[in-house]
Parts: sequence; structure tokens; C-alpha cells
Amino acid sequence: MTTHCAMTAAERLAELIRCRTVSAVEERDEAEFVAFRATFARLYPRLHERLESTVIPGGSLLFRWPGRSAEGPLVLMAHYDVVPAPAEQWDRDPFAGVIDDGFVHGRGALDDKGPLVCIAEAVESLLAEEFVPARDVYLCFGADEEVFGHGASDIVDRLEASGVRPWLVSDEGGAVVDDAFPGVSALTAMVAIVEKGTVDVGLVARGGGGHASTPEPDGATARLAKAIVRIERNPATPHLSEPVLQMLESLADLVPAPIALVLRNARRANRPVAELLARLGKETSAIARTTMAVTELRGSPARNVLATEARANVNVRLAVGDTRERLVRRLERLLRGLDVEIEYVDGEDPPRVSRTDNDAWRALTAAIETLAPGIRVVPYVQTGGTDSRHFARISDSVYRFAPLKMTRAQRDSIHAPNEKVAVDWLERGSAFHRALITSLP
Repeated sequence: MTTHCAMTAAERLAELIRCRTVSAVEERDEAEFVAFRATFARLYPRLHERLESTVIPGGSLLFRWPGRSAEGPLVLMAHYDVVPAPAEQWDRDPFAGVIDDGFVHGRGALDDKGPLVCIAEAVESLLAEEFVPARDVYLCFGADEEVFGHGASDIVDRLEASGVRPWLVSDEGGAVVDDAFPGVSALTAMVAIVEKGTVDVGLVARGGGGHASTPEPDGATARLAKAIVRIERNPATPHLSEPVLQMLESLADLVPAPIALVLRNARRANRPVAELLARLGKETSAIARTTMAVTELRGSPARNVLATEARANVNVRLAVGDTRERLVRRLERLLRGLDVEIEYVDGEDPPRVSRTDNDAWRALTAAIETLAPGIRVVPYVQTGGTDSRHFARISDSVYRFAPLKMTRAQRDSIHAPNEKVAVDWLERGSAFHRALITSLP
């Protein structure tokens, strides 16, 4: 058997990528998840032998590393399920786990097996040194994050029932970047202190159906199409929430003087600055407003049959301060007169904003500063959803940050072809978690 020390972090990640832990509504092979857990146990034997472990129904993993105190534990999170990866769209086999040109290539390299390996490397090495943390450390590795499953929620239920109140929770989210904002060239660590709420809204238009050779005007598909166009043409009004204002103030010292002046006055000119962000690009626009995107369409079951029901799913990301109730009222106004119904509203409001004025934030910042000289820590709003949203129920210090440098192309490869992570940043990511664990007060 290959020993832990005989392999590199990159080689271990490559092995884990080869487990096809795809999590999708119509694609999930439980045998691959079982294989991942077996491979993970083989690659990190001390972690599995010395930590208390629980496999949650559905495959999520919970480990407890007893520290000198059980009060206010540290929670380190990642997930090992991944989104589908159609091989024909990739330059390489997405599940081959190839190491080439200084990168580990494959689905999950960034989202989220790479960050998981950074955690496991740190824990395994500290266990080899017989280190005992000052506080309990929990490792939470989800198996259904990509489908908004119940694994993390079930873990939080267990911890809450046991009276566990985490001092700090760290999950995926932001990353180390050098293009955080137009005009910024400094290396910044983007740490999400909150994430947008994720809500799916189902729209349905009903019609009489019949043969496609004798269509009636304004049928179900036509009315649904009009609804989609209205949604596209009427985006939510941009607004700068408190976390966005904190981000802009943190960036003000890193941009040229004219832009800095705008950012420093964002509180007094909320609407104009929000409108500016909405026009700068898709990432800044998403931070400044609630977004709505049509992701699924369904109509007739055959090419020559008129649809009796046409359906669309609208994936909504609620900005901080927005709610499902307001969303429904907004959609009802947009759909007025179209004879299109709201069939369902599934999802959650944004979780509460985490603190940036306490010892947990300062500890996270200190650990991040070990990643690279002169790195700046910037709080921001995460536009995507993470499992950590559930932990906001039991902790006021939930942060979303992957200790990996990601270029624009790498960020665009998440949930897209040709995902890869730099080998040297796996080592730095491990060092980040070591620094965080060993500095616990």
C-alpha cells in the first residue's frame, strides 16, 4: 500500500478526482461515492483512525477532532460531490485526474475536492506531529451540495441538538485573485461573509393543445415566452447592502484615485454606485442586485403537438435584504395579464451576515496572510450557494473562502469545461489550514 508521505497532495487529489462523484438529478452513481470514501480513508489514514467519524445518511461525512476544549469549535467544510462533466467539451478526460504543466486537471479540482484536500492535508500532517488543537475541530464534507441536498442541514441539526456553537466556520466561496475589481491589480483574498438566497420559481402556462398544423394564437408556449422576455427586460433594482459597502471600502485603497473616490462615497451615493456596479460586468452586477435566470424549459412532448402546459424554472439569487415574499410580489406584477401562473417557490432567504469585528475574523485574516506576502483580505457577498448557509443558524462567524489562487479563466471553469488547480497552491492551502488550526485561542 502506498504510504501517505510517499505521495504528494496533487497525487492524492488526482486519485479523488477519478471517483466520479457526480451529483445531479438524473446522474448519481452511489458506488462512486462509496469508492470515494474508501479512497479518502486509504489516502488519509490518521484522519480516519484518530478522529471520531460519522457517515450521515446520503453520504456526507462528519469528523470530530477532540481538542483541549469542546467550547466554541472550529468547523472546516468542503464537499466531494461534483457537477456533470460532458467529456466532449473538455480538452482532457474530466475524470482522469491528470497532473500536467503544474496543474491538477479534472472535475472538482477547484469545486470542491481541491479545497477538501487542503483541509485533509493539514489535519493529517498535524496528527502525524501529535498536535492537539486548543478547541475541537469538526470536518464537514458534504455529498449533496451540488443539488442543494440535506447532508449539511442534517449535520447542523445534530450539532445544534448537542449544544454545539461553532466559533468559526470556514467553507468554499471566495478565492485568492488579482483582478477582484476593475482597476485592482493587488493580490486579494475575497472572503464571503454572507451568500445570496437561492430560490427556484416554477412558471406554468396552460393551453388547449391540439395538432401543430392548426395552432391558435397566444398559446401556452407563446405566453410563457412573453413572461421570460419580461423577466429578462426588467432586472431587479440594484442596491448596495452592508456587506457590499464593506467590500467597496476595503478595495478603495487598492484602486486608482478617481475610482477610490467613488468607492469611498458609496454609502452617500448608494443608488448611483449600485447602478455603476450593475453595468461593469456580470460578477459585479450579481453582487449589487437580485438576479433571475431561466434555467429549464419544458413544453410539448412531441414535435407536432401543441403544448397543453409549458413550464419554466427561474433560478433566483436573492440579494442581501431581499426576501422570497418580495420576489413573489415582483413576479406577480411582471406576469400580470399574461395568464402565466407561479407553480412553486422553493428555496431560502439569504442567511444572516457574519461578523468582521471579532476574534474569529481576525484569526481567519491572520491565517490568510500566510498565503502570500502583502495579500489583502476583502469581505464580499457570495453569489452562489454553499452548504455553510445552514451553519448561520448556530454561528455568527461563517466565512466562505477557498485558499487557492484562481485566475478569471479558472473561476469561469467552475461548473464548466477544463477545471484545474495549481499544484503549488494546494500546498499553500494546506499551510493556511495548518495556520488556522494551530493558532486557535
